[in-house]
Amino acid sequence: MSGCFGLHIPGRPYMVPFMQWATAAERTALGQARRKQIGRQQHNECTTKTRKTSSLVLLQRSMQGRVAGLVKHKYELMADSPFGYFRGAVPVMAFDLAALPSTGIVSQLCGDAHVRNLGAYAAPDGRLVFDINDFDETIRGPFEWDLKRMAASVTLAGRGARQKDSACRDAVEKFVEHYTAQMHAFAEMPVIEIGRHLVHRISKVTPIHDALMKAERATPLHTLEELTEPESDKPGAARRFRESKPLLTRVTAAQAAAVLDSLVPYREVLEPQRQHLLSFYRPVDVAFKVVGTGSVGLRDYCIYFEGNSPADPLFLQIKEEPASGYAPYLPDAHAPHHNGQRVAEGQKAMQIQSDPFLGWTHIGGRQYLVRQLNDHKGSICLEDLAGPALVAFAEVCGELLARGHARSGDPLVIAGYLGSGDGFAEALGKFGAAYADQTERDWQDLRRSRKLGKAQGAKK
Repeated sequence: MSGCFGLHIPGRPYMVPFMQWATAAERTALGQARRKQIGRQQHNECTTKTRKTSSLVLLQRSMQGRVAGLVKHKYELMADSPFGYFRGAVPVMAFDLAALPSTGIVSQLCGDAHVRNLGAYAAPDGRLVFDINDFDETIRGPFEWDLKRMAASVTLAGRGARQKDSACRDAVEKFVEHYTAQMHAFAEMPVIEIGRHLVHRISKVTPIHDALMKAERATPLHTLEELTEPESDKPGAARRFRESKPLLTRVTAAQAAAVLDSLVPYREVLEPQRQHLLSFYRPVDVAFKVVGTGSVGLRDYCIYFEGNSPADPLFLQIKEEPASGYAPYLPDAHAPHHNGQRVAEGQKAMQIQSDPFLGWTHIGGRQYLVRQLNDHKGSICLEDLAGPALVAFAEVCGELLARGHARSGDPLVIAGYLGSGDGFAEALGKFGAAYADQTERDWQDLRRSRKLGKAQGAKK
């Protein structure tokens, strides 16, 4: 049996046996040696001015295969604000990050690390937890890519909350400092303890407290009232999805049958006890739902189930998953061929507790993730990040991202690279500001192109 470092060696797979039974000191030294490949201060570089492909072309390519009628809606959401643009522009940032030197130190990436992709949800034991909660772009890659995306996100979110640039940079530096401190703490922990480490003081941070309160109210019965309505005025009438086009649309009988048929392969990937629980729920209705910003245009279905009574609803989301936006630049990542499986396994690798009904399936030739819809979920709003809340929230982001990377990578290698001192944090503070500036320019390009009618959509 051999030990594996989270290290990329050019021309070789991403997680390879690099040294037999490596000691902790050797793993730390390996991280330190990566500084020769790219110094910690060099992470301030943002070379987007030399792009060979425009952001508009990159976006247009990413629309291929999406529902053509919804592409306009996605562009509208992205044109609303720089942060809205950022949420939908993972393919652009993936292209930009791939053009930069990297450490080659690999962990599971969230892939879309931004402040609104951390949120509250119900753990299998019913407790509310706050963690990274969106993994559509997850893949194994250089750990700093997640940090750079979060750095730009914190800056854009701060600007959206009317924070000064100095306050935004301070928040990014605090984010990185807490990531570094937590990674050093993980490097000294027993390995088994990393997998169950809890980040403390979370509920004391105002935006997170508010998200937890939203999650507490987001019960299955609340979702039932929000998304469904009685079929008739008769007492005890069955409920069905309430249409709100284009965001929620009831499907044809043939579409519903195809979605329900996808539960057969989905059930097979669940653990036996989850299969048993699911067997008590009867499907009642199926709808098509538009979700998020980055996912708009992908096929997303919701199934409304009823358990022991009408007061026992379950909602499952069956969400189309194309390849990660980073996949073209990480050919050695060895992600599963099924993209729903890629997302589910990436989520389980990084989260301390995951949705008990997390799985994957297929409908026709398309791949889907399956998860619960809105089960005690809650996220922050940018308005919540005014004043000192931005720094406090950024610090928690750093700690949670460090835990995800430590669980799925090698904390000693990462800690060895990070070392001590403020150089890495200062570099990412500069990078976050520079990339936020670039995002604002790309956003303006999108707005101008839409006015001129040049923002083209996808083909069917």
